[in-house]
Amino acid sequence: MKRNCLIFAVMSSLVALMLTISGCGTRSEAKTTAPLPSVNVVKVTVQDVPAYSEWVATLDGSVNAQIQPQVSGYLVKQDYEEGSYVRKGQVLFQIDPRPFQATLNQAKAQLAQAQARRTLAEVNVKRDTPLADQRAIAKSQLDTEVAGLEEAKANVQAAEAAVDTAELNLGFTRVRSLIDGIAGSATVQMGNLVSPASVLTTISKLDPVKVHFPISEQEYLQYADDSPKSSNTKVTAMALQLVLADGNTYPHKGRVAFTDRQVDPRTGTIPLVGLFPNPGNILRPGQFARVHALKGVAKSALLIPQRAVIDIQGTYQVAVVGQDSKVSMRKVKLGGRVGSMWVVEEGLKPGEVVISDGTMKVRDGVAVNAKLENTGTEVGK
Repeated sequence: MKRNCLIFAVMSSLVALMLTISGCGTRSEAKTTAPLPSVNVVKVTVQDVPAYSEWVATLDGSVNAQIQPQVSGYLVKQDYEEGSYVRKGQVLFQIDPRPFQATLNQAKAQLAQAQARRTLAEVNVKRDTPLADQRAIAKSQLDTEVAGLEEAKANVQAAEAAVDTAELNLGFTRVRSLIDGIAGSATVQMGNLVSPASVLTTISKLDPVKVHFPISEQEYLQYADDSPKSSNTKVTAMALQLVLADGNTYPHKGRVAFTDRQVDPRTGTIPLVGLFPNPGNILRPGQFARVHALKGVAKSALLIPQRAVIDIQGTYQVAVVGQDSKVSMRKVKLGGRVGSMWVVEEGLKPGEVVISDGTMKVRDGVAVNAKLENTGTEVGK
């Protein structure tokens, strides 16, 4: 009996030991290290690049004509398609012409009456002139008739002017475009009572398109021509480039049309207006863009791809990968753009490595598996 108990105790110990060893193996497998995040990186390059001044700009039509009627009446027809290109003189709206046609008919009738009175006055003067010479009638009677003739002639002229005015007003019931350009939305609907104070729509001439942008007083003085014989400045000789909201460079170059007359004392800037060709009317008023002007060549500029830059509420950061494969988030000061690259003025050194793809999945101090773009070479190995 004692021997059986001893054997049972030994067997129980062996089972417990095997379970313990099995559990340790499971925990060891659970502690397997997770793989490092893989990111693509590029080296900071050094290159001589064009140096540009850059300003924020807003676009506007070179001419913006507000279309207003010259007579009051009820709007009965819209003769153009909103957003379409219209020609100078094209009819855009029609006002009910019936009251103006009636006024014209009345003016023509009054003109006919005035012409009849003038004819009668001419007959009286022609008949009584020889009689007055023969003293058959009083000279005063002839004088009265001559005065009546002059009055009749004046009445005819007034009636003719009234007819001209009525014809003009009748013509004004057809509201026409004053310029060639793109017509905007109608601000009134059919059946509305309109007057000369009503704005029916706006037409913008978009080729060329105007670009408004302010430059600082210091920049203006750098470009200014200090020649006492020159009324213009070197600003007007600047070749302008336009970078659109999607980051693409507009294919047509522009020029400075004029510089405003004074510096804004609140901002220390002076407004400039540029003109850009706009075939096809692609650019539209109200768009925002950036204007570039070449100011020289930046020697040994540091360049990184635009996609490597993180914009956090106007503060720019890049993720730098060190020789130990660890990430360091670093603030940088950016200059202008060169194609798809940013010029870095402060914060990086030549040859340093920055993450170009995968920035959002790393944080400061984390180790990464970094590979150079287009080569696949691992950094730090």
